[in-house]
Amino acid sequence: MAKKDHVSETPATARLRACGVDFTEHPYEYVEHGGAEHSAQVLGFDPFSVVKTLVMEDEKARPLLVLMHGNRKVSTKNLARQVGAKSIEPCKPEVANRHSGYLVGGTSPFGTRKEMPVYVEETILGLPRICINGGRRGFLVGIEPKVLVDVLGATPVHCALDG
Repeated sequence: MAKKDHVSETPATARLRACGVDFTEHPYEYVEHGGAEHSAQVLGFDPFSVVKTLVMEDEKARPLLVLMHGNRKVSTKNLARQVGAKSIEPCKPEVANRHSGYLVGGTSPFGTRKEMPVYVEETILGLPRICINGGRRGFLVGIEPKVLVDVLGATPVHCALDG
């Protein structure tokens, strides 16, 4: 099955358009548990510039989004310390879906169901361009990293672990 060059509108692309953001569309064949590294490989991108959107929660079950390089993991201990929480952990998939309005594997930080604080690994902001989920499994959008701060009000943090 061939992928189309254009993907139908999602809440994420609608939000980007409403904010006047220029973006490119990058559909690909989604693979369960493939993650950002798989999408980067399929599309020919550096996994460091493919940004994954992770729905996490603090010790009081308050949700937050963490934007991380596709080939890095989040140090939840470092993140908690920087955001003033006792602990942070990933949400269960069904909880993440409820908070974001997206299916895990298709979570975009744009157009989420709930307003949540957004934290971005600071080194992402130094990249010339990134790809991030466009609100559907198998669909990334290419944007300038400053959009994360301008549109989402993302707070830079340092919480990346290698691998």
